[in-house]
Amino acid sequence: MTSAEDISQRRVLRADVRAARKRLTGRIRTTPVFHTSVNGPNGQVPVTLKLEYLQHGGTFKVRGSLNAMLAADPAADRVIIASGGNAGIAAALAAAALGISCTVVVPESAPHTKVAAMWSHGAEVLWHGTTYAEAHRYATDLAAERNALPLHAFDLPAVVAGVGVVGLELEEQVRGRPPILVAVGGGGLMAGIAAALGRRRQVIGVEPEGMPILRAALSADRPVEVGASGLVADGLWASRIGDIALDVARRYGVRSVLVSDDAIAAARDYLWREFRIVVELAGAAALAAVQSGVYAPPAGERPVIVLCGANAELGG
Repeated sequence: MTSAEDISQRRVLRADVRAARKRLTGRIRTTPVFHTSVNGPNGQVPVTLKLEYLQHGGTFKVRGSLNAMLAADPAADRVIIASGGNAGIAAALAAAALGISCTVVVPESAPHTKVAAMWSHGAEVLWHGTTYAEAHRYATDLAAERNALPLHAFDLPAVVAGVGVVGLELEEQVRGRPPILVAVGGGGLMAGIAAALGRRRQVIGVEPEGMPILRAALSADRPVEVGASGLVADGLWASRIGDIALDVARRYGVRSVLVSDDAIAAARDYLWREFRIVVELAGAAALAAVQSGVYAPPAGERPVIVLCGANAELGG
């Protein structure tokens, strides 16, 4: 178990996110927002979509990888990360941009489309284990063996601070203080946005019913392993929340809402049908919360929905 002292040393604050933004200036896209209305259980619901799927590599995670590599002291010439997909793509892309060697350890069930994207950016890809946890343990040992910078997909302060720049962008792009709905995978994006905004805006984590890792951790007051079921039972999702994410959620009152597999799939189909937007299932989870009614905005509220990943399997 991580001690309180360890968490304090790894705590991510708004100042860290602001420093990350300075490092990332000119290296990432400031992704746009789109004010619209979507179908809800009782008619049209006004929302603001943050189009983060338009980020380099089709994922917000490139922000975190770039910030971690730029902030490394001493500067790294090799990085190693475990990933089921998008974090590996992001690390490979960031490393290529900085002229750094990158190795990605993936579980055996990693989607070929995502592995191909890692290769396309010049990464070495190694298969190990059937779950993210097994791949992560191997990547940690390999980084020590090769004297490489070990990256974490979601539980590293510099990674969380980097993706938190999404929150600073939203602060400038959207007036008022509407809540921000964001999918919880390992918790990095939720944590980064909440760290950036503090209590200025409510951040709501949206989780699939089959993998409620934030809700389980908040209930137990510590990260706990959660067995996957349904759409997420493929070995690619984190089975426990990151320590940093839980710390941020506690400090700023982030809450969890759960959405069904059917609601997530319907939201992804809706985005394509109505807007010709292609996202992964995880990228549609936050929208599913509004469309299914598990999050019902009060009258006059226009929640922000972060669409966070575009690396869907072809034909999926």
